Amino acid sequence: MSLWRLQCFIALAAELHFGRAAASLFITQPALSLQIKQLEISLGFELAHRA
Repeated sequence: MSLWRLQCFIALAAELHFGRAAASLFITQPALSLQIKQLEISLGFELAHRA
């Protein structure tokens, strides 16, 4: 688990939207989604529901 991945999750929790969270971190949405997925894998459970 990395600090960057936790920061990504915090941004997602604050914005409640992958696109806006990515923009606030100055990264693309697919890059944010990958970081969240990697965090979920390291924790062993889903953090964000994807529609």
